[in-house]
Amino acid sequence: MTTDISIPAAETPAAEEHGPAHSTDGFKALMLGSIGVVYGDIGTSPLYAFREAVTAAGAGEGGVSPQAVLGVLSLILWALILIVTLKYVIILLRADNNGEGGTLALMALAQRALGSHGGFIIFLGIVSGALFYGDAVITPALSVLSAIEGMKIATAAFDPYVVPLTVFILALLFAVQSRGTARVAAFFGPLMLIWFLVIGLGAIPHILNHPGVFAAFNPAYAVSFLIHHGIIGLVTLGAVFLAVTGAEALYADLGHFGKRPIQTAWLLIVLPSLALNYLGQSALLLGNPQAVENPFFLMFPSWALVPMVVLATVATVIASQAVITGAYSLTRQAIQLGLMPRFEIRHTSESHAGQIYIPRINHLLLISVVLLVFLFRSSSALASAYGIAVTGTMVVTGLMGFVVVWKVWKWPPLAAAALLLPFLFLDLTFLSANLLKIFEGGWVPLAIGALVMLLMYTWRRGTRLLYEKTHKQEIPLTELVAMLEKKAPQRVPGTAVFLTSNPQFAPTALMHSLKHYKVLHHKNVILNITTAPTPRVDPSERVRMEEISENFSRVTLKFGFMESPNVPKALAIARKLGWQFDIMSTSFFLSRRALKPATHSGMPRWQDHLFIALSRSANDATDYYQIPTGRVVEVGTQITI
Repeated sequence: MTTDISIPAAETPAAEEHGPAHSTDGFKALMLGSIGVVYGDIGTSPLYAFREAVTAAGAGEGGVSPQAVLGVLSLILWALILIVTLKYVIILLRADNNGEGGTLALMALAQRALGSHGGFIIFLGIVSGALFYGDAVITPALSVLSAIEGMKIATAAFDPYVVPLTVFILALLFAVQSRGTARVAAFFGPLMLIWFLVIGLGAIPHILNHPGVFAAFNPAYAVSFLIHHGIIGLVTLGAVFLAVTGAEALYADLGHFGKRPIQTAWLLIVLPSLALNYLGQSALLLGNPQAVENPFFLMFPSWALVPMVVLATVATVIASQAVITGAYSLTRQAIQLGLMPRFEIRHTSESHAGQIYIPRINHLLLISVVLLVFLFRSSSALASAYGIAVTGTMVVTGLMGFVVVWKVWKWPPLAAAALLLPFLFLDLTFLSANLLKIFEGGWVPLAIGALVMLLMYTWRRGTRLLYEKTHKQEIPLTELVAMLEKKAPQRVPGTAVFLTSNPQFAPTALMHSLKHYKVLHHKNVILNITTAPTPRVDPSERVRMEEISENFSRVTLKFGFMESPNVPKALAIARKLGWQFDIMSTSFFLSRRALKPATHSGMPRWQDHLFIALSRSANDATDYYQIPTGRVVEVGTQITI
């Protein structure tokens, strides 16, 4: 069946702290957890961001000038202050959708505010979701590869083993996904806390030797560098952006930890540690320009090199885990919002609904990540492919954020523009800088994003055409019930539940059942499952019942777009509304459609075939809605589209 998105007119106010999980976890535990999950990606950026930016600024065999070092450092520091701190930590964390963040949650919030005029917002949501998958492929490859490369500093003989070891670690990481992240996640926070403390404290001796690096907090150094370096300055800006990749995780993981723990962790621990590390790398280059080869690892004494490589590898695995988990969460949201076909979703925790595993996404990510490692073979080459996906997502977030500030927060349009347009200008500038790297590898996230966008658009368009076509052949439910009351067929005991996407019309499975079996159950339920524009739905609002006649009733189940539908569990709630639901005396009737391309349809021929292929790959509705297989009757129909 096709999931229906119902957009209510009123907005549901969000709580200050988000979700019931926050009532049991202490503030310190949430803050520590956010350090491990939220900041894994941006926390490992010092491994490659400063090196790539300085190299782009003109570092050659003779080293790099002090002016270029301070200019790059100033750009990085102000990117962290303006984009991460102001845009995300202070502003966007307030734009939550019932406690949840992320681009699709923001899309649902903005779409709800615009109502019938929200088509463009859906397009933006598709773009941002598609670009995220590009980020999810590149982040594990780049992060782990950059950490393993640290061993080359100890001995050049290790060079041939960098790629194989990287692939081995990545394969191991994806192999353990099915076991769930609950136990591993308990170690994420403390390990990342150690990581941030080490990279911050390790920079202090170099800063003390060259305290002049603090001058980079003056934005004049950043502006002067861009003015005097022309196209090189723009290329450098693309590399500087590597320092803020992962900022989207601040917003995406809002629902897991809450606003204040994420803000406190950033301001007290993450930002100071990152700033110290970039200051330390700059100070190292001012004293030893030849260290541009790998300023992060060369900043530490030789005896600490191997422990730092191990710690960096652990940190990058954690960063990769965070983005992989994000891909699972995004996929579930996309399925619920009608942007993707149903995939098998496995829950890996009995206590945390958000911990899920999607086998098909896991396998596709693994194949893509390994191919990237073999294709680029070094973090410097792969860094060119990074940035475009993230900057594109940030631009989309800024546009949707403007709609939320204007329509949801009720700001005047000029005030909303004054708040967000400066950030949008910064994001567009960074996007322009990253677009210069298209032929050096930037095509990778664009190609992945374009493919995902095509699939999402095809699925959304195809399901709408399929709905319109089947709707023409359906009979209004009230008319059918009236006919059956006049001339009732043979009755059989029990309850029949017919799933449908349009509860106003008789389901196809019901019509075929009457046509072929010529019997009717004593109780018949027309069941419609809808997706709310909120992340979760309160159990008291889960079920809506309406009695049509003595033998027919209409039931609507509502789930949030971050929830996995469980039909039997939801129907059990209906007992309080008067329906004595017994799973053992209930049969669920589902329509299984065999699609064939029509001579004339609303899509090109090739897109018809693509939609049919997506339909065939969709997970069985029985599994997706968690209905016991022994209680299901499937009725096959053939439809041309």
